[in-house]
Amino acid sequence: MKNFKIDHRTNSGFEVLDLYGELDAHTASQLEDSLKRLINNQKSNIIVNFSELDYIASAGLGVFMAYIEDVRGIGGDIKLTNMNDKVYNVFDLLGFPTLYDILEDEKNAVEKFLNEK
Repeated sequence: MKNFKIDHRTNSGFEVLDLYGELDAHTASQLEDSLKRLINNQKSNIIVNFSELDYIASAGLGVFMAYIEDVRGIGGDIKLTNMNDKVYNVFDLLGFPTLYDILEDEKNAVEKFLNEK
């Protein structure tokens, strides 16, 4: 199993979480903690970059489902970017594209946030 890691940075004033490795039942709590921390600090426009994520299990998907309403409740959104085909297929299979903006790259996510203001 590859190690899971999250880096947090900002891009054009938006919060970016870069995911690395494999997101599963053992590592989902790290993503949960990162999202909670952002929400508690009223950071509600969040981009999650999947470019270095190799695998996602249902526990990882559950974290996104658990926090989307909290983020939208404080006026923000979570935009997902840079998914490889394998990760995208999992999101697509479960209908996430109707709930989330899944964009090609971070630049598109920033533009989408700016156009929504």
